[in-house]
Amino acid sequence: MQTRKLGRSDIDVSLICLGTMTWGEQNTEQEAFEQLDYATSVGVNFIDTAEMYPVPPRAETQGLTETFLGNWLVQRGRRDDLVIASKVTGPGDGFGYLRSGPRLTRDHIIEACDASLKRLKTDYIDLYQVHWPDRNANFFGKLGYHHDPKEKSTPIEETLEALNELVQAGKIRHIGISNETPWGAMEYLRLAEKNGWPRIASIQNPYSLLNRSFEAGMAEIAHREQTGLLAYSPLAFGMLSGKYMGGKWPEKARLTLYERFSRYTNERGADATRAYAELAWLKGLSPAQMALAYVNSRSFLTSNIIGATNMEQLRENLDSSNVNLSQDTLEAIEAIHQEFTYPCP
Repeated sequence: MQTRKLGRSDIDVSLICLGTMTWGEQNTEQEAFEQLDYATSVGVNFIDTAEMYPVPPRAETQGLTETFLGNWLVQRGRRDDLVIASKVTGPGDGFGYLRSGPRLTRDHIIEACDASLKRLKTDYIDLYQVHWPDRNANFFGKLGYHHDPKEKSTPIEETLEALNELVQAGKIRHIGISNETPWGAMEYLRLAEKNGWPRIASIQNPYSLLNRSFEAGMAEIAHREQTGLLAYSPLAFGMLSGKYMGGKWPEKARLTLYERFSRYTNERGADATRAYAELAWLKGLSPAQMALAYVNSRSFLTSNIIGATNMEQLRENLDSSNVNLSQDTLEAIEAIHQEFTYPCP
């Protein structure tokens, strides 16, 4: 398994990161342990979770994913071998059960981190990330930005100061952002330099063949500021595996179970998926492995966050780290991208 540096730190993370958001909802604790055992056996050392997981978020299951991971860490004794990433939840509808409505203020961040540490059964988190901004911005499928001068948001300066406090206390080693915009990323960097606070080490945003919007404004930041991408949804909720093609809705599949996940199921997304799948088959690859191998090949990538609900999917996804796409295949992917540009932002 290849590794890459996490930002400007001395930490090496595996090219593939094991995502965990299905644990506690679609996966049992025993299944989570099986995933962890296999992934670490093939060289994965990077595990990504969040306080709000599993997804879809519910009061009854909130925190179970971190609890499963913490229990595995205790049983296996592998803590110092792994890089554990978690996230603090931003504001949003439906989260009233979490601190009476989460915000990115100092008190919320400190409380959230302490609770995550307890569930993870560890003294420190290697990478602590802001899950999404505490302001109106174009994330979660929004390409356009609409400014609201009257919005009530937590200043990034307050958020970053709280994260600095956690770093100074030894509770977290590095910080990252997620679902951020170019302005947000540069503001975190500006304030870090101004105040001598920790720099962001990574940006966890969506990136896949169906959503390459990261390239437009964030890729240059990732390169020049050494804040590489942690790509989530690299298979677009499973769409790019091809399993939903032809109107199929496999039993127990994420998009079958949860109607709320409609980000990648529009008509152009389906047409683009078909084009990419046909190219993969022509090249003797599975659609999933070609889609993941493309993400793996990006120079601005630090790690590709894959998730799976069964071991067959996990093995196929992890094997993508051994797939090198030919120049001919990359050119064919670009031709499809020109026809279907940002079909699913």
